[in-house]
Amino acid sequence: MPHGLSRPSTPAPPRSPHLPADHPGLSDPIFPGGNPIPFETEERSPFDDGYSLAKERERLIELIESEDPDPTDPRWPRYELYLQRNDRLKQMEAEYRVTEGADLTVEAGVATQLRDLGALVDDGVDTMTLHTKEGFRMFMGRRRDPAGQYNAIPGGKRVASSLKALWTLSRNNNPYADWALLRADHRIPELRRGLDQQAQTFDAEIRKRADKGLGFAILKSREPKVLELGFRSPYGYAIAELIVEFDYYVRVVKTLGRKAIFSDKQVHDAIRQFTRPMRAAFEEFIRFETWLSKPELLPLSRTDFLPGADAVAQRRVAAVTGIFGPVPSGIYAGHQGSRHSQRRVAISDTEKVMLERVAAELAGIHQERGAAVDEPTDDGLVD
Repeated sequence: MPHGLSRPSTPAPPRSPHLPADHPGLSDPIFPGGNPIPFETEERSPFDDGYSLAKERERLIELIESEDPDPTDPRWPRYELYLQRNDRLKQMEAEYRVTEGADLTVEAGVATQLRDLGALVDDGVDTMTLHTKEGFRMFMGRRRDPAGQYNAIPGGKRVASSLKALWTLSRNNNPYADWALLRADHRIPELRRGLDQQAQTFDAEIRKRADKGLGFAILKSREPKVLELGFRSPYGYAIAELIVEFDYYVRVVKTLGRKAIFSDKQVHDAIRQFTRPMRAAFEEFIRFETWLSKPELLPLSRTDFLPGADAVAQRRVAAVTGIFGPVPSGIYAGHQGSRHSQRRVAISDTEKVMLERVAAELAGIHQERGAAVDEPTDDGLVD
């Protein structure tokens, strides 16, 4: 039965005695003039007796499309039944829309309240508390200074904005936006796990001394800064969690330095161990968003890669593959998806076959080219 259609509660009448019991796809719901009317059936019919509008249309197409159908046609009763069922289906669809598809036991007045139900909102303010300059800088970032002495540093706030833009672009069936979000799904938790594991390792050094009688507390700011978040995509909160994890890691590392467990160089190197990969990840996501948001590439979608795409689409494909290389075939074909996406595209079996074919071609190109990795510096992220 098609989604969204209910079936009438009246029981189906018996089969026609003029038809064999095993006759495929035919039945007879009514008996006008005492003569049964055979009709085609299908499994997903919206009607209890399995009546198939699509199959009946094929059988009655001349009558249906005729401007003046002939009432003497032997199929006339069957044609009238088709018109009745077509009207009944429209009525069922209208009833379904009006009642929002509620169960028949629900009163219509109750069901219609679904339309008036408000969207979920944050009942309060989301916050993030930071204790270290390194953590705050990682969130805030830094512009290039007017004198040109300091390079720009991507910050968590900027990256959250980029990921939100990519999340929005995923709505356009953009395979490169999907690829960027999938990379974020992998790299952000990976960095967070690394920070947590290393912090626990260092924290064990502090607990070891506590067992011998030296109790050291983890450093914290006299005036920690509480920042309101208000992100509008799930990826903003993923970045916030990463920043908080980094901030706590820096506190643990600086505690080891303050208590003479680490040297100044060890403190610097331990913080640098994570500023570099975090900045590399931030720059990667910003790079995806910067290019994919350009007017020339904004309409990019999977259909641009299919045979028969127009010249403008072909230019988009040439440009984006020149910038990022070929998108991984599994992502293009839709086998791999990001944790959070606005992509809502239903494709036919024929389109799936085409996507698979193009994905195989992309896989071959990807194997030939390989991939390059950027190695950005971390100047200015470690005090």
